[in-house]
Amino acid sequence: MQQPELNISPILKKPDAVLFSENAIITSFVATRRKYLAVKRAIDLLVSLLCIVGLLSWLIPLVGILIKLDSPGPVFFKQKRVGLKGRIFHCLKFRTMIVNPDADERPAVLNDSRITKVGRILRRFHVDELPQMFNVFMGTMSIIGPRPHMISDCVRFGFVITTYDFRSLVKPGITGLAQVNGFSGPANDYESIMNRYYWDAEYVRRAGILLDMRIIARTFINMFYKKG
Repeated sequence: MQQPELNISPILKKPDAVLFSENAIITSFVATRRKYLAVKRAIDLLVSLLCIVGLLSWLIPLVGILIKLDSPGPVFFKQKRVGLKGRIFHCLKFRTMIVNPDADERPAVLNDSRITKVGRILRRFHVDELPQMFNVFMGTMSIIGPRPHMISDCVRFGFVITTYDFRSLVKPGITGLAQVNGFSGPANDYESIMNRYYWDAEYVRRAGILLDMRIIARTFINMFYKKG
């Protein structure tokens, strides 16, 4: 599997010469895709605004009541994630777990005892991800892109794949090429980390409107017709 030879670490401090080289790569990347990125941002703004006004305006109160009745704690779960060019932002989701001190360090796994009854339903239909439309509207995320990881996961994955930060050349997304190819949820072994990185890196290299449309279509297909 061919991988791009690039390492842009949001965690570790680097010499000025290395930072200059990486900044030049980022500048060149943006310059070659300026039109695509402008169109993509316009689509993100339009879709996220429609979703916020037409869906979340009534869904948040409804889901909020169910979450509150199911377990004590806030309606939303905010978590620091690594985004574009390694910048840290707060990713917004409906809370699906009981309030616990490990939420920022230990991702949910299958049959996780921390997940609430309502949380399992929200996760099953990916409703918990919908508040990220606010992230899309604010510009910290896109609808399509590599999924944003917790800081601890980025550090862990970076030890496995030295070029892992190549995926941060684009905004993180609600869904992406890795997810529609079956790589979602926790990455707990070398193979799952490598496979997810491979598809994320493929997206960075091939990103375009047609690919984004294909990812959207496959996302809906996977949601309603999940394979065994």
